[in-house]
Amino acid sequence: MSTVVITGTQWGDEGKGKIVDYLAQQAETVVRYQGGSNAGHTVAVKGEEYKLRLLPSGILYKGTHNVIANGVAVDPEVMLQEMDAMEKRGIDVSGIRLSDRAHVVMPYHRVMDGIGDEARGKEKIGTTKRGIGPCYMDRDDRIGIRVCDLLDKEEFAKKLKANLAKKNKEMQALYGHEPLKYEDIYEQYLGYAERIRPYVCDTITLLNEEIASDRRILFEGAQATMLDIDYGTYPYVTASHPVSGGVTVGAGVAPRKIDKVVGVVKAYCTRVGEGPFPTEQLNEIGDKIRDAGHEYGTVTGRPRRTGWLDACVVRYAGILSGIDYMAITRLDILDSFDEIRMCTGYKYKGEVLPGMPASLKVLAEVEPVYETFPGWKTDISGIRDYDALPENAKKYLERMAETTGIAVGIVSVGPNRDQTIVLAKDIFK
Repeated sequence: MSTVVITGTQWGDEGKGKIVDYLAQQAETVVRYQGGSNAGHTVAVKGEEYKLRLLPSGILYKGTHNVIANGVAVDPEVMLQEMDAMEKRGIDVSGIRLSDRAHVVMPYHRVMDGIGDEARGKEKIGTTKRGIGPCYMDRDDRIGIRVCDLLDKEEFAKKLKANLAKKNKEMQALYGHEPLKYEDIYEQYLGYAERIRPYVCDTITLLNEEIASDRRILFEGAQATMLDIDYGTYPYVTASHPVSGGVTVGAGVAPRKIDKVVGVVKAYCTRVGEGPFPTEQLNEIGDKIRDAGHEYGTVTGRPRRTGWLDACVVRYAGILSGIDYMAITRLDILDSFDEIRMCTGYKYKGEVLPGMPASLKVLAEVEPVYETFPGWKTDISGIRDYDALPENAKKYLERMAETTGIAVGIVSVGPNRDQTIVLAKDIFK
């Protein structure tokens, strides 16, 4: 058995796509287990960029199974657009497998996501308006439409009529929005159904049979720990579980069948949307990080908020997900800094906090305890051996491991697949 989970340790955008793509070279199956098209991964191969929203990052490897599991909120329009775009670039999509239990994002979900968040005014979440939260809300309200329903014309018609009657009333009464037309949605989604039908299967049985056959399987999370619906900076979170525990629910794989967890850590911090961000730099440092890292959203294009590395957040992620190794990304973005800072603790009202506070009020008021490191002022993008890294870079990484309690397993020094230093040789057994 050789199963590995990749999870984000911060607020997302850590470069998980690059790490998943690199490890997918050894994997036979790559699984997306939660989230939807509100999250994006960018993978760079030989100078070419591939921007993925729903398709697992293993799509770039011919012969790899790419599973979109039951925990994913699937927008069939986005999925088909991505598949078409990949085929135009010569990428084989025949290995895609879509769970028949996955919930389907409908047009009314996207409408409700947009107008609902805008109606919050100053309290808005900062949603991407892709309909993911409302889709999960319908799932939990037991009125969701799943892929298996979409493939059954009669069942789909019955559920769509009932849901649309309810949603149109809500949209008109609460927001004055024009009602959506049943016939238009029905015909459009039946077209999607026929196109995705060849890829749909019982992915729970598939994955557990593959685990029993000792296939190498990589589970790919979207978003990250601090956006987890339970463990993140609630309510400024996503609507699913990016932590490693999300695999068991989102893919139908028992906890004891997970071998290793790799937590992706950006060498500094960013976040998109609202909510507290203790190490945020609303100054020239923040601007320099954003410009050097080209920190703009893969899906939305929004400029990301930027700041120094928060080791408290990474330590918290390690506890929640049982992280075995850190995969450090974007270390090269810090090449030109004279000094680099790392938050190693939080003070609140003069006391050092023992863990991550649940209260956003407290988190917004904590005083980050910083340690300062001299920069290495050297281009590290061409280095492929850990020992060849500048001493100051190694000191920064070693302190990160010491503070978080997690070993460094991978160091990325650039966006391309080959710009990767691997210390942990046992990620896949």
